Amino acid sequence: MTNAVPDPSTVSIGLRTAAHVGISVADLDRSVAFYQALTGLEPVVRDETMQGAGFARSQGLATTRLRYATLRLDNLGIDLIQFQEPVGEPAKMGANRPGAMHLCFEVDDLPAVYDRMRDAGFEFLGPPYTFTVEEVSPPDAAGTQVAYFSDPDGTNLELIAPRGGFARPG
Repeated sequence: MTNAVPDPSTVSIGLRTAAHVGISVADLDRSVAFYQALTGLEPVVRDETMQGAGFARSQGLATTRLRYATLRLDNLGIDLIQFQEPVGEPAKMGANRPGAMHLCFEVDDLPAVYDRMRDAGFEFLGPPYTFTVEEVSPPDAAGTQVAYFSDPDGTNLELIAPRGGFARPG
């Protein structure tokens, strides 16, 4: 199913602030432990539930019952959601799969964070990478460092030490 794309020359809704990212997980307790180790944060909400026909319909489901937890970063919430009814099939992850997304964590010193995470047992998809001026546009983004890894369910995650055009306006 493909959603129609409104014409941006005639429509501007103006959404500018993200509240949270929701990540469906197979095992809430395992995922909470992973994200706690990653962020150093305690969940602000843990092992809460949502259910009901109205809520299910809002998600395009016939029925739903779920457990969830929320960790609050400085600028975004991470909702970890375990569907107990209906239990879903694992997604086919991959950075090149249409519809795939990733959650990116900004760091100041990527090599130090990478080494610390690797020493703690986090597994990366490959070594850290630094973009060169020949590989990236805008050219001032050269020097941006990235490293990619996954959570226990295969959700794509990234570390970035952004430069130039990749840096958030501050």
